[in-house]
Amino acid sequence: MVANNGINISLNSYDDLFKTDEGRKTEEIKPISISELKPFERQPFKVQLDESMDELVESIKQSGVLAPIVARPHKNGGYEILSGHRRVKACEIAGITEVPVVVKNLDDDTATILLVDSNLQRENILPSEKAFAYQLKLEAMKRKAGRPERDNYSQIGNNYDPSTSSEEFSKQIGESKNQIFRYIRLTNLVDPLLTMVDEKKMALNAAVELSYLGSKEQSEVLEAIEKEAGAPSIAQAAKMRKFSQQGNLNSAVIDSIMMEQKPEKLKITISEDKIKKFFPKSYSKQQIEDTVMKLIEGWYRKRQQEMER
Repeated sequence: MVANNGINISLNSYDDLFKTDEGRKTEEIKPISISELKPFERQPFKVQLDESMDELVESIKQSGVLAPIVARPHKNGGYEILSGHRRVKACEIAGITEVPVVVKNLDDDTATILLVDSNLQRENILPSEKAFAYQLKLEAMKRKAGRPERDNYSQIGNNYDPSTSSEEFSKQIGESKNQIFRYIRLTNLVDPLLTMVDEKKMALNAAVELSYLGSKEQSEVLEAIEKEAGAPSIAQAAKMRKFSQQGNLNSAVIDSIMMEQKPEKLKITISEDKIKKFFPKSYSKQQIEDTVMKLIEGWYRKRQQEMER
């Protein structure tokens, strides 16, 4: 059914949202003005005005909103978005004033879990988004399970019982508990350092080490990064963390660590077109790689023999 203002309600999307007959009977999709929709108060996912958004806007202009927005009544009137922040923004850009909405009466923790789960389905998620989303959901799961909070975010492991919320969360998203806690550690970074992780200018594990520093120490690390025009390696970040724990980290120590020579990484990139023209079209990527390695090994042996003459 296609309504005015670009609203196109997909029955398949509705079925995906509610898997039981009871759910279909107690909740309905209805058109709601965008002006009544408010973002989730602790929304951890960014709404980027990028190429992906341009594509979404164009899709909505052509086909309407295929999947309804999910929201709950807001305490101050209107509705709080749980799923569909990007679609709402795209509708604003496209000039659409009403969108199909499923209104769900959910408590804070259930709403938080729904928000995170619906957004983790996206293909490209920034480390900062994962960090705050994982933190939000794990806190909500612990409260719903009635377990006390335990500050035990260690890179090398933790002592949670296998039946805890973190174990369940790990199973749900397919990431180890340790990796979940690494991401959550990123919430302790000052914004400029977190942005560096998002922009792939600093390794995740190096950022995790820096997350144990105080905000003043992190600011001093930022100054050193600007002077050296590069982020610290994992080993350098770990050394800074160690000095910090000992109470001996200051700008001079940070500068000294940052000036230590990093091991050079050899990275060779050869375009696919340059390689494929030498191989039969039937060759797979693995077959090409194996053949190239054999040729290199043969060249290396021949060179060694020539040097021994």
